[in-house]
Amino acid sequence: MFSFFFLFQYTVWNFVPKNLFEQFRRIANFYFLIIFLVQLMIDTPTSPVTSGLPLFFVITVTAIKQGYEDWLRHKADNEVNGAPVFVVRSGSLVQTRSKNIRVGDIVRVAKDETFPADLVLLSSDRPDGTCHITTASLDGETNLKTHYSVAETSVCQSVSQLEALQAVVECQQPEPDLYRFVGRMTVTQHGEEIVRPLGPENLLLRGARLKNTKEIFGVAVYTGMESKMALNYKCKSQKRSAVEKSMNTFLIIYLIILLSEAILSTILKYAWQAEIKWDEPFYNQKTEAERNSSPILKFISDFLAFLVLYNFIIPISLYVTVEMQKFLGSFFIGWDLDLYHEESDQKAQVNTSDLNEELGQVEYVFTDKTGTLTENEMQFRECSINGTKYREVNGKLLPEGMTDDSPDGSMPPLMGDELLFLKAVSLCHTVQISYDHPMEYYKGLRTLVVACRHFSPEEYIDVDKKLNSARTALQQREERLQEAFSYIEKDLQLLGATGVEDKLQDKVQETIEALRLAGIKVWVLTGDKHETAVSVSLSCGHFHRTMNILELLQQHSDNECAEQLRILSRRLREDHVIQHGLVVDGASLSLALREHEKLFMEVCKNCSAVLCCRMAPLQKAKVVRLLKTSPEKPITLAIGDGANDVSMIQEAHVGIGIMGKEGRQAVRNSDYAIARFKFLAKLLLVHGHFYYIRIATLVQYFFYKNVCFITPQFLYQFFCLFSQQTLYDSVYLTLYNICFTSLPILVYSLFEQLVHPHMFGNWTFGTLVFTVMVITVTLKLALETHFWTWMNHFVTWGSIAFYFIFSLFYGGIIWPFLHTQDMYFVFVQLLSSGSAWFAIIIIVITCLFPDVLKKVLYRHLQPTSTQKSQVMRGGGAGAVL
Repeated sequence: MFSFFFLFQYTVWNFVPKNLFEQFRRIANFYFLIIFLVQLMIDTPTSPVTSGLPLFFVITVTAIKQGYEDWLRHKADNEVNGAPVFVVRSGSLVQTRSKNIRVGDIVRVAKDETFPADLVLLSSDRPDGTCHITTASLDGETNLKTHYSVAETSVCQSVSQLEALQAVVECQQPEPDLYRFVGRMTVTQHGEEIVRPLGPENLLLRGARLKNTKEIFGVAVYTGMESKMALNYKCKSQKRSAVEKSMNTFLIIYLIILLSEAILSTILKYAWQAEIKWDEPFYNQKTEAERNSSPILKFISDFLAFLVLYNFIIPISLYVTVEMQKFLGSFFIGWDLDLYHEESDQKAQVNTSDLNEELGQVEYVFTDKTGTLTENEMQFRECSINGTKYREVNGKLLPEGMTDDSPDGSMPPLMGDELLFLKAVSLCHTVQISYDHPMEYYKGLRTLVVACRHFSPEEYIDVDKKLNSARTALQQREERLQEAFSYIEKDLQLLGATGVEDKLQDKVQETIEALRLAGIKVWVLTGDKHETAVSVSLSCGHFHRTMNILELLQQHSDNECAEQLRILSRRLREDHVIQHGLVVDGASLSLALREHEKLFMEVCKNCSAVLCCRMAPLQKAKVVRLLKTSPEKPITLAIGDGANDVSMIQEAHVGIGIMGKEGRQAVRNSDYAIARFKFLAKLLLVHGHFYYIRIATLVQYFFYKNVCFITPQFLYQFFCLFSQQTLYDSVYLTLYNICFTSLPILVYSLFEQLVHPHMFGNWTFGTLVFTVMVITVTLKLALETHFWTWMNHFVTWGSIAFYFIFSLFYGGIIWPFLHTQDMYFVFVQLLSSGSAWFAIIIIVITCLFPDVLKKVLYRHLQPTSTQKSQVMRGGGAGAVL
């Protein structure tokens, strides 16, 4: 049986061999293993312990760290795969685990429970055999969907009836499309076989949740990794950060230096020993075996001995220190109260610490919309009925201009059109939006147009027959259903339109703007409709009102798509002033990625913001992969809250899950998890920045200290005739990296902060510049003053003091009569930074230094008569006004 998530790397049986294989893929570890084996095989200047003990320490610590993180993933995975479920077996309900469900098992699911596999609905507690579900954790849609059972099984509402049921379900091979399912059920009743078609309305997807229905029974058709949700996940691979990859490059360079030193030392040894008095001195006579040994083997032996002697230029403890720094440093994310969401009592979560520094190098952010940028809570705001606009005020629907405190008698009664509109909204839950006319974008509201058509009894019977015939068709069912709907949805009477708000999460607009100012491009990837997606993009600041919005929509052929891309590319080249945003739908994206990737990427990279709508989950991953593998190789980040976001979360260099209201699939498959989108700014711009600076310093310092360690050993060989005599004792060799020099850099790499965590923003930087300007212009006048009185001192130094006192007072209080409080606490924060004081002093000195230098040079080299007089009279101290 397949475990569902495959989050983990190891099992109990393969941990040792697989972990060792992973660790010895690292150049430094593999190199020290070779050195250790060389020390065992030949006579070397140092003991095998000097390499073996540090290697064993590094391998053990790393294995413990990786095993612990994988155990945490196992634990999270077992929460899902070990969830209790009830199946029908031997005439009764038997409790088992979700991972034990087999194809053909009849499963009972109760209200508010999650479906443990893809089930064909057999029956429910409702007489008509229907049930309501929410797929919010799969596709982000919060509206309830109605699913149906076939008539022959809907009556089987007890275990005994289900046991007696004789039926065969045939369905297509597993595929990732969440909205496509073709199959049929053959039910045997009274010796007669009845064939019923099955479609998406009969299939309950794993990960969806049962709502407003007491219980249902369903037969498992796809389980484990064959379920549609699992097929939308890509295989989870081990992610490695860019810094770790660059470490391998550094190691190769230093390995080349090591080999060069060993070869040079071996050559110099033989050159030195060309003289017989150095080759065989009286105090070290050779044995007969040494005199008769092969020169080639002796050369190789000496080369290997020098290799062992200089081997500590490669820092063996680098990897383990990096592992410890990442592991321990990751706790700071969970401890950060700024990343804690009080309403849901959720703190930031680290699922893997291997990518901490990658957070500080992100260039592209790919984000889902529903539940990530928005709250995923639909709230009715306003509507238009028969040309009259109504607003929701305190739970009441009021015409525009009327307030909630109006007496009941003054409110006009609902007429026929209003009642018909409300009836249509209550009964109709899916509305097809027309793309024929461009829509204006309502305050970021999601709009639905409501219309009706009246049927006579005869027409209704005819329509009902057409729909039933299409729904039960075994061939071309989707096409026949579309024809039936097209026949019904014509000559409609417009009733009105609704405006529903999917409220943005707190500080989404500020977060997107902060990322943009940091040079990070944000792409929104959503399965939602074009109009809704653009509306939310505008309201959250992803698209600006001043942007020129380009569209690549409803392309039907490769040639048409290519031509449209060329037109867009030409427009982008011709207009360099206006910012551009690009909107792409899923169908057009498929065509663009099939034959025109290069042209599509050229258009995207020249746009300030990109929005992809109507996307399937795997398409999201394809877009991420497209940017990730482009020639520039940018670092990518994907963030989402639902199961439909897992594929792109796993594809990106860094994957972040939002702890949404429905499901935890995105969180379980992510590298990091946060409760709200707004926390992304601090995660990247503060934690990511710190981690990147710390790890970069750590890596460079390790190479520095090991070069310092081994260079005297190399130079010492010039004084000991390259006899391979070690300069250091074996204990010192062993403990240099493990004990004596590792802890200071480890502590540094955990706590170093080159700037204050609440990093300088626009107002802080502006205040710094203003402070420098006030001090500089005041001191400039002081340099020009020759006759100082108490009044000069009072106003000169008093002005500077007054500026500091006023700024502290102005920024230290929230002023009730000011509309904005941009300067609140800014000056205090500025003065609390040592780097800010250093900058003020250095900049002021730099600004005034040319004036001081000019005055000194002119006064000594080319003094004017006035200056001579000033010198003679003591600098003008006795001058008369």
